[in-house]
Amino acid sequence: MNEEAVDIPCELQEETGFAYTLSRVSGKYKMIILYSLTGATPVVRFNELKRRLGKISFRTLSLTLKELESDGLIIRKEYPQIPPKVEYSLSQRGQSLIPVLDMMCEWGNIHSNDPLN
Repeated sequence: MNEEAVDIPCELQEETGFAYTLSRVSGKYKMIILYSLTGATPVVRFNELKRRLGKISFRTLSLTLKELESDGLIIRKEYPQIPPKVEYSLSQRGQSLIPVLDMMCEWGNIHSNDPLN
């Protein structure tokens, strides 16, 4: 199969929908966090997310959640109590990304055993 590369000028690459989407979901944990919030419990507390993600540090998780919140992909709800209680869920904008993540998962399932060229 012979595919030709598409030559996109550097100054236009950042103005595409593809580049915009990548800028919102790129990073080691962003897509995993978004996908974690689609499970049986759509509202998840910080420590539960930490358990689901495994080796992520508290600082990295905190910073990543702040980025996802500022991008409008998740909703952070804080309850005024002691000890503090904070819950995270997908926003409508975040939910609209789930079909894209599902398609990526499907592609990976189909091609994960392909021989490399």
